[in-house]
Amino acid sequence: MPVFESAHPLVKHKVSLLRHHDISVKAFRELTQEISILLTVEATQHFALLNKPLTCWSGEISAPSLADKQPTLVPILRAGLGMLEGSLTILPCAKVSVVGLQRNEETLQPETYYQNIVSDIAQRTAIIIDPMLATGGTALATIELLKASGCKHIIAVFLVAAPEGIDVLQTAYPDVDLIIGVVDEKLNEQGYILPGLGDAGDKIFGTL
Repeated sequence: MPVFESAHPLVKHKVSLLRHHDISVKAFRELTQEISILLTVEATQHFALLNKPLTCWSGEISAPSLADKQPTLVPILRAGLGMLEGSLTILPCAKVSVVGLQRNEETLQPETYYQNIVSDIAQRTAIIIDPMLATGGTALATIELLKASGCKHIIAVFLVAAPEGIDVLQTAYPDVDLIIGVVDEKLNEQGYILPGLGDAGDKIFGTL
């Protein structure tokens, strides 16, 4: 699995701003969207192009255009919704698939409580968006769901990620590309990323 950690100075700077302990809901939302824009650009940099006929002001030309169908963005509920507007800024014609997962308190494993996947997923690249990759359980379940639906090419985008979560995905699905803003130090005993962002979902939705 190719793992790409962004080297863009603005990504590093903005993730640092997200870490402030007293950050407002407004600022957290705005920064999340801004970083999502930058990471979506990096996630799509290897999309195939095909020269197609185009009527230009100066006449008929052959111009590079995306060779394949627009991707589908896949926010993982609920925190992934905080990245959706930023990603759609770059991919305004993208289809949106939604996956909802929650942890079973007995098995501690993620379970799907909602899914709405585009019908032609086999013909599109799926771009999973979620602010944080911690243990990897939720991302793993999402990848499995997409593959079971027929998806052949998956990219996963995270603002921050723990090495433990990266290892889980690399081991299970070496064909999935990871685009990460910052690879953090580790998980603590409770499974939270250090230094991390805190609870990104609570900060985006103001439910602290």
